[in-house]
Amino acid sequence: MTAAAFFDLDRTVIAKASIAAFGRPLHRAGFITAPTALRAAWGQLVFRFFGADEASMAKARELALRLAAGWERDRLRAFVRENLIDVIEPIVYTEALDLMADHRRDGHRIYLVSAAPEEIVEPLGHYLGVDGSIATRAMIDEDGRYTGAVAFSNEGPNKAVAIRELAAATGIDLDASFAYSDSITDLPMLEAVGFPVAVNPDRELRRAATARGWPVVVFDRPVRLRERVSLPPRGPLLVLGGALAAAGTVAAVATWARRRS
Repeated sequence: MTAAAFFDLDRTVIAKASIAAFGRPLHRAGFITAPTALRAAWGQLVFRFFGADEASMAKARELALRLAAGWERDRLRAFVRENLIDVIEPIVYTEALDLMADHRRDGHRIYLVSAAPEEIVEPLGHYLGVDGSIATRAMIDEDGRYTGAVAFSNEGPNKAVAIRELAAATGIDLDASFAYSDSITDLPMLEAVGFPVAVNPDRELRRAATARGWPVVVFDRPVRLRERVSLPPRGPLLVLGGALAAAGTVAAVATWARRRS
């Protein structure tokens, strides 16, 4: 069996809520109206400074599904691929990249586990060179359009269920695995592994992590990837290769893991 590292996305790997980050590009492309784009920007501010509970996440998901009803899935996927570098490239935390590089060197599999739509999470995972991703899936009609309903909501306890199913199917030892998240809604995911880490935690997760003796770390250095690797301006996604220098956060987490071993 092998170990894995499971990374939440928003405020753990990237510095913004991924859906909100696409607000302006979606408006420019004609997917959403200007007022909706402004609401997305306001929602990002609230998310950034106050976190998100299950109720607010559910409300955001329902709004996104209503907005997407009738859109062509293939068109949206193409849009995400074409804009991913411009939207995400400046807001990836360098500490998250360092941790991923550290896990790769240790032979661990790496997964993104996010409540965001698979249309965003999967290409980003490919872009970051991870082994796979688990994300929310929307229902699609026979014409390839979104119905406005959800097929699988990858939130809260569902993340833990999906991780356990993946582990059983692929031979992952969860007791030897790691999980990283910022939100109390991901407590079940963190409890599913042997080495949970709270990253930029909201108030409730910080309290829970402190009570359980889990590491609490701060990621605060969004990096422009063009400063570290050569990226195409737009178009085909790049799989990141090569080792990235591990930062102090990586060393601290590794030391804690060795103590637990």
